[in-house]
Amino acid sequence: MKDDPRRRALAAYPASLTLETRFADMDVNGHLNNVAFARLFEETRVRFNRAGPAAPAAGEKRSSFVVAHVAIDYLAEGNYPAPVTIGYAIARIGSSSFTVAMAAFQADQCIALCDSVLVHRDPAAGPSPLPTALRERLEAMALRG
Repeated sequence: MKDDPRRRALAAYPASLTLETRFADMDVNGHLNNVAFARLFEETRVRFNRAGPAAPAAGEKRSSFVVAHVAIDYLAEGNYPAPVTIGYAIARIGSSSFTVAMAAFQADQCIALCDSVLVHRDPAAGPSPLPTALRERLEAMALRG
């Protein structure tokens, strides 16, 4: 999925979030460090889990997820002070998990890619199938193009 050229175009993502960088995000070379990228991707994923496709619809029970895998590919240097826009899409939907595809953009350049695998779980029983309504919301957030 990371080699998919669509991943490097913000227009391919059905949703995005712009976040400010912080002075503390820089490394000794004055670039955004790897922890800063992880924080930006995590903040975006969490916000969309709370208020995006993974959030419960009216009358639905809130789903529980565990992050099973995160991979970040660094493509270019990020800079401070400059905002970063994170594109958000669903790359894959399985029976009990889904993969969130994200990309970081700064000054219209893709500077990093992130894939996060989230497993749906029943707190009492462990991994459990994705509910139909959740699956439909996730399908609507597929990577475009």
